[in-house]
Amino acid sequence: MSRHIYDCPVRWSDLDANGHLNSSRYGVLLEETRMRMFSMLVPQDPAERLARNFLLREQTIRYQHPLETWETPVRIEAWVTDVRRVSLTFHFEVKDGKHVYATATSVVAGYDSIRGGIRRFEQNELDVFNSYADTTQAGDK
Repeated sequence: MSRHIYDCPVRWSDLDANGHLNSSRYGVLLEETRMRMFSMLVPQDPAERLARNFLLREQTIRYQHPLETWETPVRIEAWVTDVRRVSLTFHFEVKDGKHVYATATSVVAGYDSIRGGIRRFEQNELDVFNSYADTTQAGDK
């Protein structure tokens, strides 16, 4: 099992009036992590990209500690625990050396925008997903 590590910049505009990372921005940071994790699966051809994209089906975020800085990147660790033919489950930890700020779970499905429906993952996609698979850790510590 290999975790994907993304040292994600926190922008000043991500903070709320209290100087904490706005809870609505966590979803954006998780999306950036997923996109970087699987960027090699995005087809170069725009038409093919429409037929082979992804759809966020479900996301749960558990906030554990306020993130109060934008001056240093926050580390996001991501891994996969459930790979199926049409969906996979991601787990995330948003943290630094002192705190785990949030844990999250996302379920993503393959989607075909041309057909307008869920699609099965191709074998090369499954291979990449499985390279990040860890069925022993569900992410809820």
